Amino acid sequence: MKGIICRLVGLGVLVVLPAALGGCQGGGAIMPDEKVDLFNGRDFTGWKLHVDEQGVEAKDVWSVNNGVINCKGVPNGYMRTQGRYKNYVLHVEWRWVGEPTNSGVLLHSSGRDKVWPRAIEAQLKAGNAGDFVLIEGTGITVDGKDWRNVKEQYVGVPKKEASSEKPSGQWNAYDIICKRDEIALYVNGELQNKGTRATETSGWICLQSEGSEIEFRNIYVKPIDLYFQ
Repeated sequence: MKGIICRLVGLGVLVVLPAALGGCQGGGAIMPDEKVDLFNGRDFTGWKLHVDEQGVEAKDVWSVNNGVINCKGVPNGYMRTQGRYKNYVLHVEWRWVGEPTNSGVLLHSSGRDKVWPRAIEAQLKAGNAGDFVLIEGTGITVDGKDWRNVKEQYVGVPKKEASSEKPSGQWNAYDIICKRDEIALYVNGELQNKGTRATETSGWICLQSEGSEIEFRNIYVKPIDLYFQ
């Protein structure tokens, strides 16, 4: 293969490898160099659906209609990107269909598919969007305090401000900045949390099924330097 590439280069032929498309993938993780839509508005291309409960198919939990992802909320599970990402801004919009309960955005997730994988969660529990939840021994430092506790399966890190979420039925926006070992969480434009020294800096992005019916739309990543553009 190497010899073929060298001969092509020698002939002036530009070779574009699939791994280079859509951004830099050093170390196997994609670092976007332009805006990339993670959800195409039609189906789950680029995603893997997972539930643990026997006898339940993921397609019965997750569906797409008119450009919107619908999640029944039960049983517990998630949809995750097939690719791993690092150094990006993630934009996700969500709304509750009925009673707001629980969900979340898992960042830098890794390991085998299970409920729940190792990750740093950007909380979507109603009233708590902007909290961090450290899963399976992950860690982050907020305002000088190291919250990592490897003896606990889940560690919650409270958001800084009063809830900036909208009522059930209205669309909310999460803008999540992941820059090396730093993570910042903006809920409807308001900074709710910021951490440094994150133990995980790349991995899958997951959206949880965990509570009641919820919808998602307009999911994309883009380079950090485009966040304010």
